[in-house]
Amino acid sequence: MSEFSTGPYARYWSDLARLFEPPASTAHLKSAADDFQVVEELGFALSGAGEHLCIEVEKTGLTTNQTVRRLAETTGLKRADIGYAGMKDRRAVTRQWFSLRLPECEETRLHSIDDESLRIVQSRRNNRKIRIGSHRANRFHIILRDFLGEQEDMERRLRVLAQQGGPNYFGPQRFGRCFGNLREIEQHIRDKNIAKIPRSSRSLLYSAARAVLFNLVLSARLAQGSWDRYLPGDVLSLDGSGRLFLPEAGNRNESLRQRLKDMDIHVTGPLPGAAPAERKYVTHGQAADIEIAALRQNTAMLDWLRREGLQAGRRPLRFAPRELNWSWKSGNLVLRFTLARGCYATSLLRELCITDGSEQETELES
Repeated sequence: MSEFSTGPYARYWSDLARLFEPPASTAHLKSAADDFQVVEELGFALSGAGEHLCIEVEKTGLTTNQTVRRLAETTGLKRADIGYAGMKDRRAVTRQWFSLRLPECEETRLHSIDDESLRIVQSRRNNRKIRIGSHRANRFHIILRDFLGEQEDMERRLRVLAQQGGPNYFGPQRFGRCFGNLREIEQHIRDKNIAKIPRSSRSLLYSAARAVLFNLVLSARLAQGSWDRYLPGDVLSLDGSGRLFLPEAGNRNESLRQRLKDMDIHVTGPLPGAAPAERKYVTHGQAADIEIAALRQNTAMLDWLRREGLQAGRRPLRFAPRELNWSWKSGNLVLRFTLARGCYATSLLRELCITDGSEQETELES
């Protein structure tokens, strides 16, 4: 992605390097809402007591924000009193958790909320609010309909993804509908009027810009074949925890290779900003050289993030799909897998086949 000169923005996504050769197979994604099912797994146990009522809801055809509005209107709560762990798809059947700062004597207000698009599955009280990123993983059940292609090639790709993981790209939904966030970022950087953007919108643009830059680094590492192996100067992450670490001196050979092979640890890429929270987790040497070269493709966006003072971070270059299995039914491919929070099902599907673009109807899979 050259600096604000990518042509059609959709090419940004398609031009990123792939684990496999570009797929020739095609399929329909989200022909019906229940072709795309997601179940959120919380990352902590609910206490059973406290001022917050936590509810697991099943929603169909609703965004997370629309669900929050429904809950607020039904209970009379302010939106600030309603928490959730992550955004979930609209055109899908999804289960996710919400917390409501609702006294026990007022729980009956929720009795009227159930309908064909929203129902409460279970509830339990807790002593703290559910916050963004507090879930552990998302379980997916996806049907790819009218599959056209080589079944043997598809199963080969699936076996490799199960054994070696996949490129942890931020999916297209990170960039807004039809990549609108990228156009908006370009406009505001050129006009230098970022201060006029509402704080809520500004956060979305920051996230999109960081995602663009991270994806560029991952694409460079993938093209060089080093996205899943240690290079001198790399910062590593423990699978599933997000905890960063640097390998100890003298422990950078066979032990690291085996742990990377087992997907116990992963190489990380940058979420650019002014400075990291812990300065020791900064790449150097060969790893830093690759990052610097990739980020030079969009220095305007990088400089903007630094000027805005965002705290830099790191993200694994690889996702490890758990419990990945598949079956064939009447020409359709049925997939089941679990991804850690922050990983995108669309990034896994991108390695498998060409779909009909329905991913633009999704929210952030965070």
